[in-house]
Amino acid sequence: MKHRIQFLRRRREFITLLGGAAAWPLAARAQKVLPTIGFLNPASADSYEHRLRGFQRGLKEIGFVEGENVAVEYRWAENRLDRVPALAADLVRRRVSVIVTGTSPATSLAAKAATTTIPVVFVVSGDPVGLGLVSSLARPGGNLTGVNFFNLELLAKRLAILHDIVPSATRVAILIDLSAGTPDQMARDVGEAASSMGLEVQILRAATAAEIDEAFAKMAADRPNILFTTGGPLFNTRRLQLTMLAVRYGIVASYASRDYPEAGGLMSYGTDVTDAFRQAGIYAGRVLKGAKPADLPVVQATKFELVINRQTARILGLAIPQSVLVAADEVIE
Repeated sequence: MKHRIQFLRRRREFITLLGGAAAWPLAARAQKVLPTIGFLNPASADSYEHRLRGFQRGLKEIGFVEGENVAVEYRWAENRLDRVPALAADLVRRRVSVIVTGTSPATSLAAKAATTTIPVVFVVSGDPVGLGLVSSLARPGGNLTGVNFFNLELLAKRLAILHDIVPSATRVAILIDLSAGTPDQMARDVGEAASSMGLEVQILRAATAAEIDEAFAKMAADRPNILFTTGGPLFNTRRLQLTMLAVRYGIVASYASRDYPEAGGLMSYGTDVTDAFRQAGIYAGRVLKGAKPADLPVVQATKFELVINRQTARILGLAIPQSVLVAADEVIE
């Protein structure tokens, strides 16, 4: 009897051991390490809702879904460019598979300085070659590639549309986001476009929310006819402040992306940045599948959109020309 009890005990232990061994492959699968994308951005998460959706859509198009077969480590600088190098270094220490940066050139440059081995996919508004990010657009040549959506013609056309809305305008204020990568170049480019239209130019700059308030107080005193704002991480995060101040002071303003008219701004004309991030998601997925950045040409964004907020126009007492309304991709009523 004693021997039978010992036999049964050993049999139970053996069966338990077999059951545990059968579960080992399941546990191993459950603990499988996913490839990780580091998402490095100079702004804040709440200002990137549309862009993140575009990025995730691009990943899905190429076969990756966050949380299922890829992980994403997000790093937000909250409009403090001085924090970007440390955030980039942190992603490198974590040995992410690829780093996606946008949209300030300073962010992409920080990623480039932090690693020469981890692939970097940028979304940048400056000239990637001029900034030193890549050797050429067709053959980037290093560990960086991405999406570029900057061109002088785009700035000139946006200013021309604004002038079409207020054809009597003779003075334009240009408000520069100093958190953008090349603010001085932007000021020169827009200033030259305005001068070619016969407009008197006033350049204003802002690096903080308080400086945005100060710029609008100056405009309230100087009374320019129209306002042209540049894009940048600070302005995108402070878009409600910008659009509300413009309406409060009765200033006819143009912005870089649809986020602004959706927040109450009058109009925007520019690159569909959500689509640019979709393209970045596709490139990040291609890198995860083995493509080398050096072999992926920099994508030149070609999708642009004009958005008009007609309700804001009514508040400002503006009659938007029919030609502008017809050309708009969206009119917010």
